[in-house]
Amino acid sequence: MPTVRDLLTALQQIAPESLAEDWDNVGLLVGDPNQQVTSILLALDPTCSLIEQAVSDSYDLVITHHPLIFRPLRAIRTDTPSGRFIATATSHRIGVIACHTNLDSIQGGVSDYLAQSLGLRETRPLTITEKNCGSDCGIGRIGHYASPVSAAAFLDQIKTVCNPPWILEAGPRPDSVTIVALCGGSCSDLADTALNAGAHVFVTAEVKHSVACWAADAGLWLLDAGHFATENPAMLFFRDTLRKEAENRGWNLQVDVACQQPPLRLV
Repeated sequence: MPTVRDLLTALQQIAPESLAEDWDNVGLLVGDPNQQVTSILLALDPTCSLIEQAVSDSYDLVITHHPLIFRPLRAIRTDTPSGRFIATATSHRIGVIACHTNLDSIQGGVSDYLAQSLGLRETRPLTITEKNCGSDCGIGRIGHYASPVSAAAFLDQIKTVCNPPWILEAGPRPDSVTIVALCGGSCSDLADTALNAGAHVFVTAEVKHSVACWAADAGLWLLDAGHFATENPAMLFFRDTLRKEAENRGWNLQVDVACQQPPLRLV
């Protein structure tokens, strides 16, 4: 039976912590590295309902994309969501690991999986990470379709793959789309990089007002499909990757993905 430490070693093969951005906080955030693990619950967000599900269904380890502890904590108060999460995890001996920008950067990671799901070809990172991991690692992806698709057909693809509660757009909508740049999560700062790389559209989330204004003037079709919607599809791929890694190591390990909903909704 593997320990939390063994899982950290396995994750290093999938999404090395060294690939995380300097501002990020990944790895084991709560728990004992020597604790044995029989079941893992994966999720995008470390919410209180997630840790309650982990307790209810007797999971030993929770792995989230977004870190439970992102900035230094000055106190752990159980009348706050993060304090309640930590207290619940520790009292039930549930480890908590974050795989964030290290999972974003890898081939098969959040943006790479989104690009594959949209059917893009010859994808490459939108920005190469300076982490000595080769040309396949980096934030975002850019690729192309074998033949142009209409803007309406591309929007249908986004709806099918991401199931977003909304799609916001800025900039002129082109007649057709061949080159697509994307970055799951909040990456509107890369809009000019996408334009300079020749993208006909850039898909991301949490687009800033100033970037939306810039896209209109610059002539880039910019789509905001939601932070949750552009990242959550990759959790199923992450589950399958972790299951395969466990099988290769001879571990009898249950790995599941929690069913989460976008925290924001249209009214």
